[in-house]
Amino acid sequence: MNRSEATGEVDQRTPVLIVGGSLVGLSTSLFLGRLGVPHMLVERHAGTSIHPRGRGNNVRTMEVFRAAGLRDRIHEAASVLAGNNGILQAPSLVGDAGEWLFREIDPGGGLARFSPAEWCLCSQNDLEPVLLDAARELGGDLRYSTELMSFEQDGEGVTARIKSRETGEHTTVRADYLVAADGPRSPVREQLRIGQNGSGDLFHNVSVTFESPDLADVVGDRRFIVCYLTNPGADGALLPVDNARRWVFHAPWHPEHGETLEEFTDERCREHIRRAVGVPDLQVEITGRAAWHAAERIAERYADGRVFLVGDAAHEMPPTGAFGSNTGIQDAHNLAWKLAAVLGGWAGPGLLASYDAERRPVAETTSARAASRSVEHSHPGYAPDSGAGGPAGKRGGILNVALGYRYPHGAVLGADPAVPVVPDGLRLTGEPGSRAPHLWLDRDGVRLSSLDLYERRPVLLSTAGSGAGWHAAAQQVAEDLGVPLESHRIGGGPDAELCPADGTDWARAHGVTADGAVLVRPDGFVAWRSEGAAEHPVSALRVALGTVLDREPRSGRERGGAR
Repeated sequence: MNRSEATGEVDQRTPVLIVGGSLVGLSTSLFLGRLGVPHMLVERHAGTSIHPRGRGNNVRTMEVFRAAGLRDRIHEAASVLAGNNGILQAPSLVGDAGEWLFREIDPGGGLARFSPAEWCLCSQNDLEPVLLDAARELGGDLRYSTELMSFEQDGEGVTARIKSRETGEHTTVRADYLVAADGPRSPVREQLRIGQNGSGDLFHNVSVTFESPDLADVVGDRRFIVCYLTNPGADGALLPVDNARRWVFHAPWHPEHGETLEEFTDERCREHIRRAVGVPDLQVEITGRAAWHAAERIAERYADGRVFLVGDAAHEMPPTGAFGSNTGIQDAHNLAWKLAAVLGGWAGPGLLASYDAERRPVAETTSARAASRSVEHSHPGYAPDSGAGGPAGKRGGILNVALGYRYPHGAVLGADPAVPVVPDGLRLTGEPGSRAPHLWLDRDGVRLSSLDLYERRPVLLSTAGSGAGWHAAAQQVAEDLGVPLESHRIGGGPDAELCPADGTDWARAHGVTADGAVLVRPDGFVAWRSEGAAEHPVSALRVALGTVLDREPRSGRERGGAR
Protein backbone atom coordinates (compact mmCIF):
# COMPACT_ATOMS: atom_id res chain seq x y z
CA MET A 1 0.00 0.00 0.00
CA ASN A 2 1.57 3.25 -1.13
CA ARG A 3 0.36 6.80 -0.54
CA SER A 4 0.96 9.29 -3.30
CA GLU A 5 2.04 12.63 -1.82
CA ALA A 6 0.76 14.47 -4.88
CA THR A 7 -2.81 13.18 -4.82
CA GLY A 8 -3.32 11.66 -1.39
CA GLU A 9 -4.59 8.46 -3.04
CA VAL A 10 -3.99 5.02 -1.57
CA ASP A 11 -2.90 2.52 -4.21
CA GLN A 12 -3.90 -1.10 -3.72
CA ARG A 13 -3.61 -4.28 -5.74
CA THR A 14 -6.07 -7.14 -5.96
CA PRO A 15 -6.47 -10.03 -8.38
CA VAL A 16 -10.18 -9.33 -8.90
CA LEU A 17 -12.24 -6.18 -8.36
CA ILE A 18 -16.01 -6.75 -8.15
CA VAL A 19 -18.22 -3.73 -8.78
CA GLY A 20 -21.64 -4.19 -7.17
CA GLY A 21 -22.52 -5.78 -3.85
CA SER A 22 -26.04 -7.02 -4.41
CA LEU A 23 -27.04 -10.66 -4.89
CA VAL A 24 -24.78 -11.49 -7.85
CA GLY A 25 -21.80 -9.44 -6.69
CA LEU A 26 -21.93 -11.11 -3.29
CA SER A 27 -22.21 -14.51 -4.94
CA THR A 28 -19.13 -13.71 -7.02
CA SER A 29 -17.27 -12.82 -3.84
CA LEU A 30 -18.46 -16.00 -2.14
CA PHE A 31 -17.36 -18.27 -5.00
CA LEU A 32 -13.98 -16.57 -5.40
CA GLY A 33 -13.44 -16.80 -1.65
CA ARG A 34 -14.22 -20.51 -1.71
CA LEU A 35 -11.56 -20.90 -4.41
CA GLY A 36 -8.97 -18.93 -2.46
CA VAL A 37 -8.88 -15.94 -4.82
CA PRO A 38 -8.20 -12.61 -3.03
CA HIS A 39 -10.55 -9.89 -4.23
CA MET A 40 -12.16 -6.57 -3.42
CA LEU A 41 -15.85 -5.68 -3.77
CA VAL A 42 -17.19 -2.14 -3.89
CA GLU A 43 -20.86 -1.19 -3.54
CA ARG A 44 -22.19 2.36 -3.57
CA HIS A 45 -25.06 1.64 -1.20
CA ALA A 46 -24.50 1.50 2.55
CA GLY A 47 -25.61 -2.11 2.98
CA THR A 48 -27.52 -5.06 1.59
CA SER A 49 -31.02 -4.92 0.15
CA ILE A 50 -33.85 -3.94 2.48
CA HIS A 51 -36.65 -4.73 0.01
CA PRO A 52 -38.20 -8.24 -0.14
CA ARG A 53 -37.66 -9.24 -3.75
CA GLY A 54 -35.84 -11.85 -5.85
CA ARG A 55 -37.08 -14.61 -3.57
CA GLY A 56 -37.11 -17.74 -5.74
CA ASN A 57 -33.84 -19.71 -5.60
CA ASN A 58 -34.00 -22.59 -8.00
CA VAL A 59 -32.47 -26.02 -7.54
CA ARG A 60 -29.29 -25.26 -9.49
CA THR A 61 -28.66 -22.14 -7.44
CA MET A 62 -29.20 -24.11 -4.24
CA GLU A 63 -26.76 -26.75 -5.51
CA VAL A 64 -23.97 -24.18 -5.81
CA PHE A 65 -24.83 -22.62 -2.45
CA ARG A 66 -24.89 -26.12 -0.95
CA ALA A 67 -21.41 -26.74 -2.33
CA ALA A 68 -20.36 -23.49 -0.67
CA GLY A 69 -21.60 -24.80 2.69
CA LEU A 70 -24.54 -22.38 3.00
CA ARG A 71 -27.57 -24.62 2.64
CA ASP A 72 -28.50 -24.65 6.33
CA ARG A 73 -27.88 -20.93 6.80
CA ILE A 74 -30.07 -20.07 3.82
CA HIS A 75 -32.88 -22.34 4.97
CA GLU A 76 -32.73 -20.74 8.40
CA ALA A 77 -32.99 -17.28 6.84
CA ALA A 78 -35.90 -18.53 4.72
CA SER A 79 -37.74 -20.37 7.49
CA VAL A 80 -40.68 -17.96 7.69
CA LEU A 81 -41.73 -18.88 4.14
CA ALA A 82 -40.76 -22.55 4.30
CA GLY A 83 -44.39 -23.67 4.03
CA ASN A 84 -45.30 -21.51 1.04
CA ASN A 85 -45.83 -23.33 -2.23
CA GLY A 86 -47.48 -22.77 -5.56
CA ILE A 87 -48.86 -19.86 -7.54
CA LEU A 88 -52.52 -18.85 -7.26
CA GLN A 89 -54.55 -16.80 -9.73
CA ALA A 90 -57.86 -15.43 -8.46
CA PRO A 91 -60.32 -12.55 -9.02
CA SER A 92 -59.96 -11.72 -5.32
CA LEU A 93 -59.13 -13.46 -2.05
CA VAL A 94 -62.74 -13.48 -0.88
CA GLY A 95 -64.33 -16.89 -1.27
CA ASP A 96 -62.89 -19.93 -2.99
CA ALA A 97 -62.75 -18.71 -6.57
CA GLY A 98 -59.38 -19.02 -8.24
CA GLU A 99 -57.03 -21.44 -9.91
CA TRP A 100 -53.69 -22.80 -8.83
CA LEU A 101 -51.30 -22.39 -11.76
CA PHE A 102 -49.32 -24.98 -9.89
CA ARG A 103 -49.85 -26.17 -6.33
CA GLU A 104 -46.39 -27.45 -5.43
CA ILE A 105 -42.91 -26.75 -6.69
CA ASP A 106 -41.89 -30.39 -6.42
CA PRO A 107 -45.02 -32.56 -6.43
CA GLY A 108 -44.29 -36.10 -5.36
CA GLY A 109 -40.68 -35.31 -4.47
CA GLY A 110 -39.45 -36.32 -7.92
CA LEU A 111 -36.67 -33.74 -7.86
CA ALA A 112 -34.64 -35.95 -5.52
CA ARG A 113 -33.84 -38.19 -8.50
CA PHE A 114 -31.89 -35.35 -10.10
CA SER A 115 -30.38 -33.34 -7.26
CA PRO A 116 -29.32 -33.38 -3.61
CA ALA A 117 -30.68 -29.82 -3.32
CA GLU A 118 -34.14 -28.31 -3.46
CA TRP A 119 -35.93 -25.09 -4.35
CA CYS A 120 -35.82 -22.45 -1.63
CA LEU A 121 -38.00 -19.40 -1.15
CA CYS A 122 -35.64 -16.83 0.39
CA SER A 123 -36.10 -13.12 -0.27
CA GLN A 124 -33.12 -11.10 -1.39
CA ASN A 125 -33.15 -9.01 1.77
CA ASP A 126 -32.81 -12.21 3.81
CA LEU A 127 -30.33 -13.97 1.50
CA GLU A 128 -27.85 -11.15 0.96
CA PRO A 129 -26.77 -10.89 4.63
CA VAL A 130 -26.03 -14.64 4.61
CA LEU A 131 -23.83 -14.23 1.54
CA LEU A 132 -22.17 -11.14 2.98
CA ASP A 133 -21.23 -12.87 6.23
CA ALA A 134 -19.90 -15.93 4.43
CA ALA A 135 -17.89 -13.87 1.94
CA ARG A 136 -16.25 -11.91 4.75
CA GLU A 137 -15.52 -15.11 6.68
CA LEU A 138 -13.62 -16.29 3.60
CA GLY A 139 -11.47 -13.18 3.61
CA GLY A 140 -13.25 -11.04 1.04
CA ASP A 141 -12.51 -7.31 1.17
CA LEU A 142 -16.06 -5.99 0.87
CA ARG A 143 -16.54 -2.23 0.93
CA TYR A 144 -19.99 -0.71 1.07
CA SER A 145 -20.62 3.01 0.68
CA THR A 146 -17.84 2.86 -1.90
CA GLU A 147 -18.34 3.92 -5.50
CA LEU A 148 -16.46 3.17 -8.70
CA MET A 149 -15.59 6.53 -10.21
CA SER A 150 -13.70 5.41 -13.32
CA PHE A 151 -11.61 2.61 -14.75
CA GLU A 152 -9.31 1.90 -17.64
CA GLN A 153 -7.69 -1.29 -18.78
CA ASP A 154 -4.57 -2.38 -20.60
CA GLY A 155 -3.05 -5.69 -21.58
CA GLU A 156 -1.93 -6.46 -18.04
CA GLY A 157 -4.88 -5.40 -15.91
CA VAL A 158 -7.44 -2.80 -14.89
CA THR A 159 -6.82 0.46 -13.05
CA ALA A 160 -9.90 1.65 -11.15
CA ARG A 161 -10.56 4.74 -9.08
CA ILE A 162 -12.97 4.30 -6.21
CA LYS A 163 -14.37 6.75 -3.68
CA SER A 164 -15.61 6.26 -0.14
CA ARG A 165 -19.00 7.95 0.11
CA GLU A 166 -18.49 8.26 3.85
CA THR A 167 -15.08 9.95 3.93
CA GLY A 168 -14.72 11.23 0.38
CA GLU A 169 -11.33 9.51 0.08
CA HIS A 170 -10.29 8.44 -3.41
CA THR A 171 -8.32 5.22 -3.90
CA THR A 172 -6.62 3.80 -6.96
CA VAL A 173 -6.95 0.04 -7.28
CA ARG A 174 -4.97 -2.09 -9.69
CA ALA A 175 -6.67 -5.42 -10.50
CA ASP A 176 -5.92 -8.26 -12.87
CA TYR A 177 -9.62 -8.49 -13.72
CA LEU A 178 -12.81 -6.50 -13.09
CA VAL A 179 -16.22 -8.13 -12.68
CA ALA A 180 -19.17 -5.79 -13.23
CA ALA A 181 -22.20 -6.76 -11.17
CA ASP A 182 -23.49 -3.20 -11.21
CA GLY A 183 -27.05 -3.76 -12.33
CA PRO A 184 -29.22 -3.23 -15.40
CA ARG A 185 -28.03 0.33 -15.98
CA SER A 186 -24.42 -0.81 -15.57
CA PRO A 187 -22.04 2.16 -15.85
CA VAL A 188 -19.25 -0.31 -16.59
CA ARG A 189 -21.14 -1.74 -19.56
CA GLU A 190 -21.96 1.76 -20.75
CA GLN A 191 -18.32 2.86 -20.61
CA LEU A 192 -17.32 -0.20 -22.62
CA ARG A 193 -20.02 0.70 -25.17
CA ILE A 194 -21.43 -2.79 -25.11
CA GLY A 195 -24.82 -2.74 -26.78
CA GLN A 196 -27.87 -4.84 -25.91
CA ASN A 197 -30.23 -7.03 -27.88
CA GLY A 198 -33.80 -8.00 -27.05
CA SER A 199 -37.32 -6.68 -26.87
CA GLY A 200 -36.49 -3.93 -24.37
CA ASP A 201 -39.02 -2.82 -21.77
CA LEU A 202 -41.96 -5.20 -21.47
CA PHE A 203 -43.96 -3.76 -18.57
CA HIS A 204 -43.61 -1.70 -15.41
CA ASN A 205 -44.80 -2.23 -11.85
CA VAL A 206 -44.68 -0.40 -8.56
CA SER A 207 -43.75 -2.68 -5.69
CA VAL A 208 -45.64 -1.61 -2.57
CA THR A 209 -44.65 -2.93 0.85
CA PHE A 210 -47.38 -2.77 3.45
CA GLU A 211 -48.59 -4.13 6.77
CA SER A 212 -52.04 -5.54 7.36
CA PRO A 213 -52.90 -7.40 10.56
CA ASP A 214 -56.13 -8.83 9.09
CA LEU A 215 -54.99 -9.98 5.64
CA ALA A 216 -53.70 -13.31 6.98
CA ASP A 217 -57.28 -14.19 7.99
CA VAL A 218 -58.47 -13.42 4.47
CA VAL A 219 -55.71 -15.53 2.91
CA GLY A 220 -56.46 -18.40 5.27
CA ASP A 221 -54.48 -21.57 4.69
CA ARG A 222 -53.55 -20.69 1.10
CA ARG A 223 -49.78 -20.58 1.51
CA PHE A 224 -48.81 -19.31 -1.93
CA ILE A 225 -45.54 -17.95 -3.24
CA VAL A 226 -47.47 -15.32 -5.17
CA CYS A 227 -51.13 -14.71 -5.91
CA TYR A 228 -52.06 -12.96 -9.14
CA LEU A 229 -55.23 -10.99 -8.45
CA THR A 230 -57.15 -10.34 -11.64
CA ASN A 231 -59.83 -7.74 -10.77
CA PRO A 232 -59.90 -5.69 -13.98
CA GLY A 233 -60.01 -2.45 -12.02
CA ALA A 234 -57.36 -3.41 -9.49
CA ASP A 235 -55.16 -6.23 -10.73
CA GLY A 236 -51.82 -6.97 -9.15
CA ALA A 237 -49.61 -9.58 -7.55
CA LEU A 238 -49.65 -10.27 -3.81
CA LEU A 239 -46.61 -11.80 -2.10
CA PRO A 240 -46.32 -12.75 1.57
CA VAL A 241 -43.30 -11.57 3.54
CA ASP A 242 -44.06 -13.25 6.87
CA ASN A 243 -47.54 -14.76 6.27
CA ALA A 244 -48.81 -12.59 9.11
CA ARG A 245 -48.56 -8.79 8.90
CA ARG A 246 -46.04 -7.96 6.19
CA TRP A 247 -46.83 -8.17 2.49
CA VAL A 248 -45.78 -6.92 -0.92
CA PHE A 249 -48.12 -5.89 -3.71
CA HIS A 250 -47.01 -5.34 -7.31
CA ALA A 251 -49.31 -2.82 -8.98
CA PRO A 252 -49.24 -2.15 -12.72
CA TRP A 253 -47.66 1.14 -13.74
CA HIS A 254 -47.99 2.68 -17.20
CA PRO A 255 -45.39 5.39 -17.76
CA GLU A 256 -45.92 4.89 -21.50
CA HIS A 257 -49.35 6.50 -20.96
CA GLY A 258 -47.89 9.41 -19.01
CA GLU A 259 -48.54 7.91 -15.58
CA THR A 260 -46.02 9.11 -12.99
CA LEU A 261 -44.73 7.54 -9.80
CA GLU A 262 -46.00 10.51 -7.84
CA GLU A 263 -49.53 9.40 -8.66
CA PHE A 264 -49.00 6.28 -6.54
CA THR A 265 -49.93 7.97 -3.28
CA ASP A 266 -50.49 6.04 -0.07
CA GLU A 267 -54.24 6.44 -0.48
CA ARG A 268 -54.23 5.20 -4.07
CA CYS A 269 -52.10 2.18 -3.17
CA ARG A 270 -54.28 1.43 -0.16
CA GLU A 271 -57.49 1.50 -2.17
CA HIS A 272 -55.96 -0.54 -4.99
CA ILE A 273 -54.91 -3.28 -2.57
CA ARG A 274 -58.34 -3.33 -0.93
CA ARG A 275 -60.14 -3.69 -4.27
CA ALA A 276 -57.69 -6.36 -5.46
CA VAL A 277 -58.06 -8.40 -2.28
CA GLY A 278 -61.83 -7.87 -2.20
CA VAL A 279 -62.10 -6.38 1.30
CA PRO A 280 -63.20 -2.71 1.13
CA ASP A 281 -62.33 -1.89 4.75
CA LEU A 282 -59.07 -3.88 4.98
CA GLN A 283 -56.57 -2.19 7.29
CA VAL A 284 -53.53 -1.32 5.16
CA GLU A 285 -50.46 0.63 6.26
CA ILE A 286 -48.13 1.50 3.37
CA THR A 287 -44.48 1.18 4.44
CA GLY A 288 -42.66 1.73 1.17
CA ARG A 289 -42.78 1.67 -2.61
CA ALA A 290 -40.27 1.13 -5.39
CA ALA A 291 -40.63 1.12 -9.15
CA TRP A 292 -39.28 -1.75 -11.20
CA HIS A 293 -39.16 -2.49 -14.88
CA ALA A 294 -39.52 -5.88 -16.53
CA ALA A 295 -37.35 -6.00 -19.62
CA GLU A 296 -35.76 -8.41 -22.03
CA ARG A 297 -32.23 -7.27 -22.85
CA ILE A 298 -29.04 -9.24 -23.35
CA ALA A 299 -25.59 -7.66 -23.66
CA GLU A 300 -24.03 -8.13 -27.09
CA ARG A 301 -20.97 -9.54 -25.38
CA TYR A 302 -20.18 -10.47 -21.79
CA ALA A 303 -16.53 -9.53 -21.81
CA ASP A 304 -14.24 -6.79 -23.00
CA GLY A 305 -10.59 -7.53 -22.44
CA ARG A 306 -10.18 -8.03 -18.72
CA VAL A 307 -13.67 -6.85 -17.79
CA PHE A 308 -16.63 -9.25 -17.41
CA LEU A 309 -20.35 -8.61 -17.01
CA VAL A 310 -22.49 -10.72 -14.67
CA GLY A 311 -26.09 -10.64 -13.54
CA ASP A 312 -28.32 -7.74 -14.56
CA ALA A 313 -25.35 -5.96 -16.10
CA ALA A 314 -25.27 -8.79 -18.64
CA HIS A 315 -28.98 -9.59 -18.96
CA GLU A 316 -32.42 -8.39 -17.95
CA MET A 317 -35.43 -10.66 -18.00
CA PRO A 318 -38.97 -10.57 -16.58
CA PRO A 319 -39.24 -11.63 -12.92
CA THR A 320 -41.75 -14.43 -13.50
CA GLY A 321 -40.02 -17.66 -12.53
CA ALA A 322 -37.17 -15.78 -10.79
CA PHE A 323 -34.95 -16.66 -13.74
CA GLY A 324 -32.98 -13.41 -13.69
CA SER A 325 -31.40 -13.67 -10.24
CA ASN A 326 -30.72 -17.38 -10.64
CA THR A 327 -29.10 -16.88 -14.03
CA GLY A 328 -26.92 -14.15 -12.53
CA ILE A 329 -25.77 -16.28 -9.60
CA GLN A 330 -24.89 -19.05 -12.02
CA ASP A 331 -23.00 -16.53 -14.20
CA ALA A 332 -20.86 -15.81 -11.15
CA HIS A 333 -20.32 -19.50 -10.47
CA ASN A 334 -19.25 -20.14 -14.06
CA LEU A 335 -16.84 -17.21 -14.13
CA ALA A 336 -15.32 -17.70 -10.67
CA TRP A 337 -13.64 -21.05 -11.31
CA LYS A 338 -12.26 -19.82 -14.62
CA LEU A 339 -10.74 -16.75 -13.00
CA ALA A 340 -9.30 -18.96 -10.26
CA ALA A 341 -7.82 -21.35 -12.82
CA VAL A 342 -6.19 -18.61 -14.88
CA LEU A 343 -4.93 -16.68 -11.85
CA GLY A 344 -3.67 -19.95 -10.36
CA GLY A 345 -1.66 -20.67 -13.48
CA TRP A 346 -3.31 -23.97 -14.35
CA ALA A 347 -5.39 -22.65 -17.24
CA GLY A 348 -4.55 -20.37 -20.13
CA PRO A 349 -6.29 -17.03 -20.70
CA GLY A 350 -8.31 -18.57 -23.54
CA LEU A 351 -10.44 -20.29 -20.91
CA LEU A 352 -11.98 -16.93 -20.02
CA ALA A 353 -13.34 -16.55 -23.55
CA SER A 354 -15.63 -19.49 -22.83
CA TYR A 355 -17.57 -17.40 -20.29
CA ASP A 356 -19.35 -15.45 -23.02
CA ALA A 357 -19.67 -18.51 -25.27
CA GLU A 358 -21.43 -20.45 -22.51
CA ARG A 359 -23.44 -17.97 -20.51
CA ARG A 360 -24.82 -15.59 -23.14
CA PRO A 361 -26.80 -18.28 -25.02
CA VAL A 362 -28.21 -19.47 -21.69
CA ALA A 363 -29.43 -15.95 -20.90
CA GLU A 364 -30.94 -15.49 -24.36
CA THR A 365 -32.92 -18.72 -24.09
CA THR A 366 -33.89 -18.22 -20.46
CA SER A 367 -35.01 -14.64 -21.03
CA ALA A 368 -37.38 -15.76 -23.79
CA ARG A 369 -38.75 -18.42 -21.44
CA ALA A 370 -39.26 -15.82 -18.68
CA ALA A 371 -41.20 -13.56 -21.06
CA SER A 372 -43.44 -16.42 -22.17
CA ARG A 373 -44.04 -17.41 -18.55
CA SER A 374 -45.22 -13.86 -17.83
CA VAL A 375 -47.86 -14.42 -20.52
CA GLU A 376 -48.84 -17.79 -19.05
CA HIS A 377 -49.31 -16.19 -15.63
CA SER A 378 -51.03 -13.06 -16.98
CA HIS A 379 -48.58 -10.91 -15.06
CA PRO A 380 -50.17 -7.60 -14.04
CA GLY A 381 -49.33 -4.81 -16.45
CA TYR A 382 -48.08 -7.10 -19.22
CA ALA A 383 -50.01 -6.89 -22.49
CA PRO A 384 -47.72 -8.62 -25.01
CA ASP A 385 -48.04 -8.52 -28.74
CA SER A 386 -50.24 -11.20 -30.24
CA GLY A 387 -48.49 -14.55 -30.35
CA ALA A 388 -46.07 -13.99 -27.47
CA GLY A 389 -45.67 -16.91 -25.13
CA GLY A 390 -47.17 -19.45 -27.49
CA PRO A 391 -46.70 -23.20 -27.42
CA ALA A 392 -42.91 -22.93 -27.53
CA GLY A 393 -43.00 -21.16 -24.20
CA LYS A 394 -44.62 -24.08 -22.43
CA ARG A 395 -42.22 -26.81 -23.50
CA GLY A 396 -40.80 -28.91 -20.70
CA GLY A 397 -41.99 -26.79 -17.78
CA ILE A 398 -39.46 -25.04 -15.55
CA LEU A 399 -37.06 -27.74 -14.34
CA ASN A 400 -35.36 -28.13 -17.71
CA VAL A 401 -34.69 -24.38 -17.73
CA ALA A 402 -33.35 -24.38 -14.17
CA LEU A 403 -31.28 -27.55 -14.28
CA GLY A 404 -31.13 -28.92 -17.80
CA TYR A 405 -29.46 -26.08 -19.71
CA ARG A 406 -26.21 -26.96 -21.46
CA TYR A 407 -23.19 -25.48 -23.16
CA PRO A 408 -22.94 -26.57 -26.81
CA HIS A 409 -19.87 -24.34 -27.16
CA GLY A 410 -17.17 -23.19 -24.76
CA ALA A 411 -14.85 -25.05 -22.42
CA VAL A 412 -16.21 -28.44 -23.44
CA LEU A 413 -15.07 -31.07 -25.91
CA GLY A 414 -17.48 -33.34 -27.77
CA ALA A 415 -20.69 -31.43 -27.08
CA ASP A 416 -23.36 -31.75 -29.73
CA PRO A 417 -23.86 -28.25 -31.19
CA ALA A 418 -27.26 -29.29 -32.54
CA VAL A 419 -28.70 -29.87 -29.06
CA PRO A 420 -30.71 -26.84 -27.84
CA VAL A 421 -29.26 -24.78 -25.00
CA VAL A 422 -32.45 -25.55 -23.08
CA PRO A 423 -33.85 -28.89 -24.27
CA ASP A 424 -37.54 -29.73 -24.20
CA GLY A 425 -37.10 -32.21 -21.36
CA LEU A 426 -34.69 -32.87 -18.53
CA ARG A 427 -31.95 -35.30 -19.55
CA LEU A 428 -28.87 -35.37 -17.36
CA THR A 429 -26.89 -38.38 -18.54
CA GLY A 430 -23.35 -37.10 -18.72
CA GLU A 431 -23.26 -35.50 -22.16
CA PRO A 432 -20.41 -32.99 -22.53
CA GLY A 433 -21.70 -29.50 -21.81
CA SER A 434 -24.43 -30.64 -19.39
CA ARG A 435 -24.47 -30.63 -15.59
CA ALA A 436 -23.03 -33.94 -14.43
CA PRO A 437 -25.58 -36.45 -13.08
CA HIS A 438 -26.29 -36.68 -9.38
CA LEU A 439 -26.00 -40.02 -7.62
CA TRP A 440 -25.40 -40.93 -4.01
CA LEU A 441 -21.99 -42.34 -3.12
CA ASP A 442 -20.37 -43.83 -0.05
CA ARG A 443 -16.85 -42.77 0.94
CA ASP A 444 -15.50 -44.44 4.08
CA GLY A 445 -18.99 -44.71 5.51
CA VAL A 446 -19.95 -41.12 4.66
CA ARG A 447 -22.82 -40.53 2.24
CA LEU A 448 -22.26 -37.83 -0.34
CA SER A 449 -23.60 -36.75 -3.69
CA SER A 450 -21.42 -37.07 -6.76
CA LEU A 451 -21.92 -33.30 -7.07
CA ASP A 452 -19.97 -32.91 -3.83
CA LEU A 453 -16.83 -33.96 -5.71
CA TYR A 454 -16.80 -30.79 -7.78
CA GLU A 455 -15.89 -27.27 -6.73
CA ARG A 456 -12.21 -26.42 -6.62
CA ARG A 457 -10.56 -28.48 -9.38
CA PRO A 458 -11.33 -30.70 -12.36
CA VAL A 459 -12.20 -34.32 -11.62
CA LEU A 460 -11.82 -37.52 -13.64
CA LEU A 461 -14.24 -40.35 -12.88
CA SER A 462 -13.48 -43.95 -13.84
CA THR A 463 -14.38 -47.45 -12.69
CA ALA A 464 -12.29 -49.11 -10.02
CA GLY A 465 -10.36 -51.98 -11.57
CA SER A 466 -11.63 -51.52 -15.13
CA GLY A 467 -10.52 -47.91 -15.22
CA ALA A 468 -7.02 -48.37 -13.82
CA GLY A 469 -5.53 -46.98 -17.00
CA TRP A 470 -7.53 -43.78 -16.66
CA HIS A 471 -6.50 -43.31 -13.04
CA ALA A 472 -2.82 -43.61 -13.92
CA ALA A 473 -3.35 -41.35 -16.92
CA ALA A 474 -4.89 -38.69 -14.69
CA GLN A 475 -1.84 -38.66 -12.45
CA GLN A 476 0.47 -38.40 -15.46
CA VAL A 477 -1.50 -35.68 -17.21
CA ALA A 478 -1.83 -33.64 -14.02
CA GLU A 479 1.96 -33.61 -13.81
CA ASP A 480 2.44 -32.92 -17.52
CA LEU A 481 0.07 -29.95 -17.61
CA GLY A 482 0.55 -28.65 -14.08
CA VAL A 483 -3.18 -28.98 -13.39
CA PRO A 484 -4.64 -29.98 -9.98
CA LEU A 485 -6.65 -32.81 -11.53
CA GLU A 486 -8.32 -35.20 -9.11
CA SER A 487 -9.10 -38.80 -10.04
CA HIS A 488 -11.81 -40.84 -8.36
CA ARG A 489 -12.35 -44.56 -8.90
CA ILE A 490 -15.92 -45.72 -8.37
CA GLY A 491 -17.04 -49.28 -7.73
CA GLY A 492 -16.83 -52.04 -5.19
CA GLY A 493 -13.26 -53.27 -5.51
CA PRO A 494 -10.35 -52.74 -3.11
CA ASP A 495 -8.99 -49.79 -5.10
CA ALA A 496 -12.34 -47.94 -5.16
CA GLU A 497 -12.46 -44.65 -3.29
CA LEU A 498 -16.22 -44.32 -3.86
CA CYS A 499 -19.03 -46.83 -3.89
CA PRO A 500 -22.52 -46.12 -5.29
CA ALA A 501 -24.73 -46.02 -2.20
CA ASP A 502 -27.77 -47.61 -3.82
CA GLY A 503 -26.15 -49.94 -6.31
CA THR A 504 -26.47 -47.47 -9.19
CA ASP A 505 -24.31 -48.16 -12.22
CA TRP A 506 -22.34 -44.91 -12.16
CA ALA A 507 -20.88 -45.47 -15.65
CA ARG A 508 -24.24 -46.05 -17.28
CA ALA A 509 -25.64 -43.00 -15.48
CA HIS A 510 -22.85 -40.95 -17.08
CA GLY A 511 -23.21 -42.44 -20.55
CA VAL A 512 -20.02 -44.52 -20.58
CA THR A 513 -19.03 -48.17 -20.20
CA ALA A 514 -17.05 -49.61 -17.32
CA ASP A 515 -13.90 -48.94 -19.38
CA GLY A 516 -14.77 -45.29 -20.00
CA ALA A 517 -14.04 -42.06 -18.15
CA VAL A 518 -15.74 -38.71 -17.52
CA LEU A 519 -13.95 -35.39 -17.04
CA VAL A 520 -15.95 -32.93 -14.94
CA ARG A 521 -15.16 -29.25 -14.50
CA PRO A 522 -15.02 -27.53 -11.10
CA ASP A 523 -18.52 -26.12 -11.71
CA GLY A 524 -19.95 -29.63 -12.09
CA PHE A 525 -20.41 -29.54 -15.87
CA VAL A 526 -19.08 -32.39 -17.99
CA ALA A 527 -16.08 -31.20 -19.98
CA TRP A 528 -15.42 -34.41 -21.93
CA ARG A 529 -15.96 -38.12 -21.77
CA SER A 530 -14.57 -41.27 -23.31
CA GLU A 531 -17.46 -43.66 -23.71
CA GLY A 532 -15.11 -46.64 -23.62
CA ALA A 533 -11.45 -47.54 -23.28
CA ALA A 534 -8.86 -45.49 -25.18
CA GLU A 535 -5.82 -47.01 -26.85
CA HIS A 536 -3.65 -44.27 -25.39
CA PRO A 537 -5.47 -42.84 -22.33
CA VAL A 538 -2.67 -40.40 -21.45
CA SER A 539 -2.77 -38.82 -24.89
CA ALA A 540 -6.57 -38.76 -25.00
CA LEU A 541 -6.87 -37.15 -21.58
CA ARG A 542 -4.01 -34.73 -22.19
CA VAL A 543 -5.62 -33.45 -25.39
CA ALA A 544 -9.04 -33.15 -23.74
CA LEU A 545 -7.89 -31.38 -20.60
CA GLY A 546 -5.40 -29.20 -22.43
CA THR A 547 -8.05 -28.12 -24.93
CA VAL A 548 -10.67 -27.35 -22.29
CA LEU A 549 -8.24 -25.36 -20.12
CA ASP A 550 -6.28 -23.74 -22.98
CA ARG A 551 -3.25 -25.36 -21.43
CA GLU A 552 -0.08 -26.62 -23.11
CA PRO A 553 2.18 -29.25 -21.53
CA ARG A 554 4.93 -27.86 -19.35
CA SER A 555 8.07 -26.96 -21.26
CA GLY A 556 10.31 -29.99 -21.61
CA ARG A 557 7.67 -32.26 -20.13
CA GLU A 558 5.92 -33.44 -23.32
CA ARG A 559 5.29 -37.16 -23.05
CA GLY A 560 4.94 -39.87 -25.62
CA GLY A 561 1.46 -40.98 -26.58
CA ALA A 562 1.72 -44.76 -26.29
CA ARG A 563 0.69 -45.16 -22.67
